[in-house]
Amino acid sequence: MPRSLRRDKKAVSPAISMTIISAVTIILVLVAGSFAYQTLERQRGASEFETVKKSVIAFDDAVRDVAWDLDGSRSSSFTVDCGRLQLVHGGMLVIKASVDGGSVSQNVSTVSIQYSIGTNYVTFGDKYKTYILGNGSHVVTSSVESFGRALVDQKGSWANITLSYRVRVMRTRVEKVGSDNVNYVDILIIKTAAPRLSTYVGNFDLIARNVGITANSYNLTCTSGTCNISVSLGGSTSECDLNLEPGKVVFNFVTAEVQVTV
Repeated sequence: MPRSLRRDKKAVSPAISMTIISAVTIILVLVAGSFAYQTLERQRGASEFETVKKSVIAFDDAVRDVAWDLDGSRSSSFTVDCGRLQLVHGGMLVIKASVDGGSVSQNVSTVSIQYSIGTNYVTFGDKYKTYILGNGSHVVTSSVESFGRALVDQKGSWANITLSYRVRVMRTRVEKVGSDNVNYVDILIIKTAAPRLSTYVGNFDLIARNVGITANSYNLTCTSGTCNISVSLGGSTSECDLNLEPGKVVFNFVTAEVQVTV
């Protein structure tokens, strides 16, 4: 074989090597860039999730402040870019008070505030569930416990924060009327409502406005010295028992309607 041809073959090898090295370098840069972008996006989503948690707690404070203040209004700021915030049907609260075989009840439809973000941003694991406000009970019996309940969970490809409201039940006082004891039991309900169920993204203020307070009273007779209050929602029921003085009992169902808008 001629010497010149052999030299040409030797010259081709470094050129091929440089081409391969360049191609591999480009691929590595693209892969690294894609990984870095995904990491930054996950960090951005996780940061938004934590910020929205704080906004949800602040909005619960707003609802608490206006619930018993007729025509009162307060708001909380939200920034939602990676996820979405929705006003959704919260279901029907069925509240029933029972004593000595007699009972009275009231049904209240509600709206829940729900923030959702894809699990490509934030993931906790399937069937994850924890409360950042309140707990799983539909009933509270303490004057210092919040009406609000904020649940963080994961369903399918979405991580969610859902804010809803529970029912507060308290025996407020006992009065002597003639020879009878009269027990007064207050059943306080926050009915969250919305002119329309919508989805929101971007920067916005979520507004809580009290649009009305209604009260309904019912009288029953108590000889056993106890009554039972049950609250059902979405197929689950929570109950509590209250100690009463034998005599009469007046159940005051007081409903504060809070309209949620943007």
